[in-house]
Amino acid sequence: MTAPLALYIHWPFCLAKCPYCDFNSHVRERTDMAAWQSALLADMRHEAQLTPGRKLSSIFFGGGTPSLMPPALVEALLREAEALWGFAPDIEITLEANPSSVEAANFAALAAAGINRVSLGLQALDDNTLKFLGRRHDVNESLAALDLAQRHFGRVSFDLIYARPDQSAAKWEAELKRALAFGTGHLSLYQLTIEPGTRFATLVREGKLTPLDDDQSADLFTLTRELTSDAGLPAYETSNHARPGEESRHNLTYWRYHDYVGVGPGAHGRRLGTATVRHKKPENFLRAISEQAHGIAEERPLPRADQAMEAVLMGLRLTEGIEPEALAARFGYTSDKLISPAKRDLYLTLGHLAQDGPLLRVTEQGAPLLEALLAELVPDSLVSA
Repeated sequence: MTAPLALYIHWPFCLAKCPYCDFNSHVRERTDMAAWQSALLADMRHEAQLTPGRKLSSIFFGGGTPSLMPPALVEALLREAEALWGFAPDIEITLEANPSSVEAANFAALAAAGINRVSLGLQALDDNTLKFLGRRHDVNESLAALDLAQRHFGRVSFDLIYARPDQSAAKWEAELKRALAFGTGHLSLYQLTIEPGTRFATLVREGKLTPLDDDQSADLFTLTRELTSDAGLPAYETSNHARPGEESRHNLTYWRYHDYVGVGPGAHGRRLGTATVRHKKPENFLRAISEQAHGIAEERPLPRADQAMEAVLMGLRLTEGIEPEALAARFGYTSDKLISPAKRDLYLTLGHLAQDGPLLRVTEQGAPLLEALLAELVPDSLVSA
């Protein structure tokens, strides 16, 4: 059986100056859509030549503001993708969208163009938090967009950020219960992280922002798992929750370490044991297309040890876990080279891991400690190989 192949299409443009992407000077009305259609189609054809005989199991439109792509362009890209690869019978075609009224107005046309799943960046369900996070939309606009999405697309997901400064368990419980009541089949629930070099990091350094401590964050993580499970959307990955059958097939391709091809400015890919990175700046991407018929800036063969390590680290994020023996055979190792036997046995005894036949998985008890577990489970000999 041929392994799934996913396609990621990165659209770099926003409607106006946008604080959330790297291409914030580009405005849709000034964009030569014919030139971009030609460039993206050429980029797709290059990848298709390298992956013949593989049907696409999923397509994901991400990037700046893909929900503002002209529906005719979306339709043209999907038509070419189907001609180049062919579609799996139940292909998932997702588009990422901000919940603005401008973008929501495009939903009906995008659904008609072939999009069958949308992922909305709601972020929070109160206006003060949205301002804190730097979002432009308010809650009313978010919920109007969500309602419109649920009317036009068969599958809808949205994301929220929790473990915010001063967020109590009671406040998060009320917000999450409200989110669950909207009835979507998928939720992405991320803890707020303070990344170096960000505005939040500066505020923390200046003493103007105090993040939740690790114990408080762990309590909210546990509460999140309990509430989503009770609502019929159990965690299938560390931060992702879905009704059975509504898991993101595209993201499962990443986490199960199958191939995906990336097309468009800044897109990353993993295919045939090679990591690819496209030129990030749109003008450089277009220049590369004209010179070499694809937008690749870097193409790097991945050492076998790197592939094996990535497969283990990604796979153990999934509730289903991994099959160490199968992965070992896939990359030409023995299983004790992928997972430290001593650490595995220790965490099995402590209840942080469970062995279900060939599957090794992180338990609910171990889930809050995932990053620490991963750091210990992968042997130093593989990391340094």
